[in-house]
Amino acid sequence: MRQLLLGFVAIAFLAAGAVAAQQAGFVRIPLQTQDLSTPGKVAVQVRGEFDPGFGTGRHTHLGEELTYILEGEIEVRVDGEPPRVIRAGETFFLPAGVVHEGVNTSSAKVKVLATYIVEKGQPLALPSK
Repeated sequence: MRQLLLGFVAIAFLAAGAVAAQQAGFVRIPLQTQDLSTPGKVAVQVRGEFDPGFGTGRHTHLGEELTYILEGEIEVRVDGEPPRVIRAGETFFLPAGVVHEGVNTSSAKVKVLATYIVEKGQPLALPSK
């Protein structure tokens, strides 16, 4: 039953256009995708896992990102701002269109819970240079 449920979640995640190219040492694991009461909007929730020394790569989102650090700490690098370290139990918010990356600068694995509010059918993340 669990495998069947995970299959449905993966299909919903793909249908939402939420899969972006993964970077080595970083993975987004789909948890749920839900239509919102705002027409055309969906919430996509993922668990992100960062191996030591790895990150997301520079990217942006067409919607908002709300992230909670479950384990470890990451350095969040937002264009035009100084880097900041976000630790387990802390959160951060990124508005749509902001170029950024998260990097695990520690020697331990980092796990985060991220929720994205995006247009239905649009990609979750777009790479940036």
